[in-house]
Amino acid sequence: MIVERALDARFESLRDAFAAHFERSDEFRDLGAGLVVYEAGRKVVDLHGGHQDADRRQPWTERTLANIWSASKGVMAVAIAQLVDAGQLDYAAPVARWWPEFAQAGKAAITLDQVMSHRAGLNGFAAPTSPEDLYDWERVTDRLASQAPLWPPGSTASYHGMTYGYLTGELVRRVTGLMPRDYISRHIAQPLQADLFLGVPPDRSDDVAQIVPPHDDLHPIALNAIAVGPTTNPTPDAAAANLPAWRQAQIPAVNIHASADGLARLYGALANAGQLGPTRLLSEAAIAAMVRPRGLPHDEMLGERQWAAGVALNRGGLYGQHDGAFGHSGWGGSFGCADPTSGRGIAYVVNRMGSALNGDPRARKLAQLATSL
Repeated sequence: MIVERALDARFESLRDAFAAHFERSDEFRDLGAGLVVYEAGRKVVDLHGGHQDADRRQPWTERTLANIWSASKGVMAVAIAQLVDAGQLDYAAPVARWWPEFAQAGKAAITLDQVMSHRAGLNGFAAPTSPEDLYDWERVTDRLASQAPLWPPGSTASYHGMTYGYLTGELVRRVTGLMPRDYISRHIAQPLQADLFLGVPPDRSDDVAQIVPPHDDLHPIALNAIAVGPTTNPTPDAAAANLPAWRQAQIPAVNIHASADGLARLYGALANAGQLGPTRLLSEAAIAAMVRPRGLPHDEMLGERQWAAGVALNRGGLYGQHDGAFGHSGWGGSFGCADPTSGRGIAYVVNRMGSALNGDPRARKLAQLATSL
């Protein structure tokens, strides 16, 4: 059953498409999901359905939190953009200005711009790294500070799947004195009144959806020597998202937990010139700086992808109908995006992960409808 907490009459076909995902006969059939759209700062769509758990005992509610995987990166992009907006960071400056240890092993010239656009040459770990290491902030950031680039920085873009969160998160810590968990809470989630957490609070543990790992990708992509970095050392394990240690950790590239409304509030502000209700998240100038294209529209791992400063620009219909849209998607199907043309911020969060590495068909369909109706 689909629960409609808000539905502007213009979006009935979007509701029908959302409902149809629970009836699919393939690996993209939804178990539980939420979909929220804000337009010009007003909520116009709020839908959820299905179950939080594979046994179908816990209904999905408006408070359900899902691990949004790499859609987390869009939240970190906003955190960095806020610090640029405040004059505390500078996209064009070397990372080592704020993190002196980062200058080791030939990295002195790597800029914040290169980190944000996946062009820093640090898309994996050189030293042996276990899944448990990912929970140790100091160990991982020290490791990244001391290692040499895996390929020439700035020469190309290749998705920094796991390392992006530590690189950006350590810059947040160096500049503000706050761990990324606390920065996100104070400067993004609380001002927006958004259910969005890097490390789930104990009193929200019952709201966390069980992640159902994806089937094997039916159309796997052959990765070259540059792109392979995020897929080994350690190998990503979707089932890890169900561990208490994962849910409580700070792995900012991949383990933010959000409700559909929580993530949509962030993108609703970005689509509305940076403001949602009384809260100004970013200035219009800061949004313009964040979405300026960096490099060519190609990623060694993801193929056609135009990176800006931590968000992907809309190419190939990834985020709907309009060229000005931008956002970030997560492994398995969750995504958030802003479409300034329509003034809409959109979020879709799921617990049964789809198998496609690039462009979940559920997400694409919803983004197309949400931006065109």
